[in-house]
Amino acid sequence: MGLNTRAARPVSYFPVSPVMLFPEALGDFSVYLWQGGDFVLYTASGQKFTPRHRKVLHDNGVREVYVQSSEKPQYELYIERNLGSILMDETLPVEVRSQVFYEASNVVMQDIFDHKLPGGVRARHFDRVTDIVRSSIRFLASDKSLAAVAPFISHDYKTYTHCMHVFIYSVAVFQATGMSDADTFECGLGALLHDIGKARVPRRILNKRGALTQTEREVIKEHPVHGVSMCSHLPMTQNTINCILFHHEKLDGTGYPAGLRQEHIPLPVRIISMADIYDALTTARPYADAMPPYEALTLIRQQMRDSVDMDVFRRFVAVLSGADML
Repeated sequence: MGLNTRAARPVSYFPVSPVMLFPEALGDFSVYLWQGGDFVLYTASGQKFTPRHRKVLHDNGVREVYVQSSEKPQYELYIERNLGSILMDETLPVEVRSQVFYEASNVVMQDIFDHKLPGGVRARHFDRVTDIVRSSIRFLASDKSLAAVAPFISHDYKTYTHCMHVFIYSVAVFQATGMSDADTFECGLGALLHDIGKARVPRRILNKRGALTQTEREVIKEHPVHGVSMCSHLPMTQNTINCILFHHEKLDGTGYPAGLRQEHIPLPVRIISMADIYDALTTARPYADAMPPYEALTLIRQQMRDSVDMDVFRRFVAVLSGADML
């Protein structure tokens, strides 16, 4: 009988704050402590993390525990399932809750965009997105949440992070305008999925560094219709569909896909359009550097005033200013 000479794969770990482990919540991953120069099992997969477990860590000043990298998907799913409880737990610092919200949401959105979707958005992905929206709306309504989320907003453009940013900005403005909870949910869902149609645009076009050809621009302009098509089998309201389909319409009628004008563009769509433009300008794209916020807002005010709603613009600036994001 020969010896197995294959080297064992090294086990890697990633750190987790103990406040992210919830008493009585069952996790399908093991938790380890770093003691005496090695990782030591603290709670096993399938074991409830109890108040006593948390108290022992707190009393001993333990600020980090560890999860094996191979169990990261299980940990991320655990965070998703408990996100609503995390965001409403006011014993946790708002900065911690903001980071969990941003990272958990990005995991979901990246998962959607990384999957090939010939048949459209899968129902299980849609359920995850609706859970994110439902869990985060109340949190984003609090006075300090937008300012706390701001440091996590990346200025390196990716489609899935862009969708997150547009959702965050849009929900803040929806709430500032007094929109009902039901409408905020439906339109927030549309904001989060507004660019889902780009999953059907070739990456060589999305990531092109130089100027697009006319043909490539026409391909890009198909993404709102693709987005609605990809979601046609899902239980969406007209509010949500409008946000996906019309977010590139302009008040002067020069937008797409329908060339809508003025009052024919619903207010929530105008808000999402503003957030979409602002985030695109303030993040680094393959063909343009990121603009500072003031410069981006100046450009919108001076060069786009005929195509965007200036009342929405003023509300948008007020929301950013109130969160110290300018």
